[in-house]
Amino acid sequence: MKIIAKTGNEDIAMVYIAEMENGKLIEFVESVQPPIPREKKWVLIVSTLYGCPVGCRFCDAGEYYHGKFSKNEIISQIDYLILNRFPDRKVPVQKFKIQFARMGEPAFNQNILDVLEELPKLYDAPGLLPTISTIAPKGTDRFFERLLVIKEKIYKKRFQLQFSIHTTDSKLRDWLIPVEKWDMEKISRYGELFYRKGERKITLNFALAEGMPVNPDVLLQHFTPNKFLIKITPVNPTYQANKNKISSHILPDREKYKIIDALRKVGYEVILSIGELEENFIGSNCGQYITNYLREKEIIKGGYTYPLQEV
Repeated sequence: MKIIAKTGNEDIAMVYIAEMENGKLIEFVESVQPPIPREKKWVLIVSTLYGCPVGCRFCDAGEYYHGKFSKNEIISQIDYLILNRFPDRKVPVQKFKIQFARMGEPAFNQNILDVLEELPKLYDAPGLLPTISTIAPKGTDRFFERLLVIKEKIYKKRFQLQFSIHTTDSKLRDWLIPVEKWDMEKISRYGELFYRKGERKITLNFALAEGMPVNPDVLLQHFTPNKFLIKITPVNPTYQANKNKISSHILPDREKYKIIDALRKVGYEVILSIGELEENFIGSNCGQYITNYLREKEIIKGGYTYPLQEV
């Protein structure tokens, strides 16, 4: 793997673009959460597929798909970021998140599970918190069955599982995520198996767009608040969101929302995760920086305005 470009702000987030041995380009991210120092929280966001076959309406990684990363290709991204800051492989970070969520739906790649088994052997990282964010595509049951075994064996009380829901309207959800996937009932059944008392609640993520309803009563039919929490995030200003005329209901200068009050009223823990506005300009939040920015050579209002620097 050869780093060929980077962009960002060391005090917030950095996006790295690398050329792999097969000549394909990938990207991965490291970020912090000001004012929390790096030694308290450090997040790595790595890619798992060359592009993505899903094509979510607001994600820039779905423009093409050229296959899965090998175990070593995934680890090489993690290795680069860790060794760049901690060459002795000792990561003294209180909350050290590795998210398999940059490019690609993770459930399509069983090699991620091999990586999860390897991580504790590769690094001395007591604060390690692996995170998988998924739409739970149809036909990936084997992935989730093995994930459950690995979590029970290695990562009890230190694994974060997130399902992308985005709306409780099934037709609109199918439009936003245009592939066959688990319905809420199946996600709920799996979550009941995955969760153990004292562990992290399973996250239901809503990148909340205008016109996409979130009905607390529908959620209560499937997800018990003592095992599932709700995470509300903005729709990031990506090329695809702009193309599909999807605007965010969550705004950076606003903290009060009726839907959040309604969800809390019925018992859900709700996290409003807006992040740093500057991450939109860096392009570290969502989608794929490489082909979109370089192909279009244009600035999208609110995002992707940091220039790439050749390395």
